[in-house]
Amino acid sequence: MRYIKIALAMCFMLFVLSNGVIAQVYFSPNGGCQDVIISEIRKSQKSIDIAMYYLTSREIAQELVKAKDRVVVVRIVLDKSQETQKYSKSRYLIKRGFDVKYHAGSGLMHNKFAVIDSKVLITGSYNWTPTANEKNEENLLIMTDEQLIKRYQQRCRESPKRYQL
Repeated sequence: MRYIKIALAMCFMLFVLSNGVIAQVYFSPNGGCQDVIISEIRKSQKSIDIAMYYLTSREIAQELVKAKDRVVVVRIVLDKSQETQKYSKSRYLIKRGFDVKYHAGSGLMHNKFAVIDSKVLITGSYNWTPTANEKNEENLLIMTDEQLIKRYQQRCRESPKRYQL
């Protein structure tokens, strides 16, 4: 059984390496999710496209402001509940010149993803909130697969009423 597990792990590694896919996995609570999001935002040079159900993290919002100050184009769409939710950082970002959009369709905008410089995809169940970081069981994936990134970007472009990025 042990040899089968090792063989499967090696096959997976070869598959990942042969396709050039790099994926990092993080879990919360307290598993480094927020830290890696902030790190990726800090590395941004051109653009950050965000579709996020809940964004209440002060630290992430502050890092987005720093990115904007570096002339990184930051586009954000949030669930419509974030327009009035007490701890939402949408008002903070709007006051700092961000053009925050709210989901215009029916149902929830329950996505949780960001594309940075068309090179890095951040996704998973992790909302950008203190509760997700400190209490919830959540997951976060950081990927650099070009085809996956294109699919997320295409989703945004094909659904302007939904995402308005």
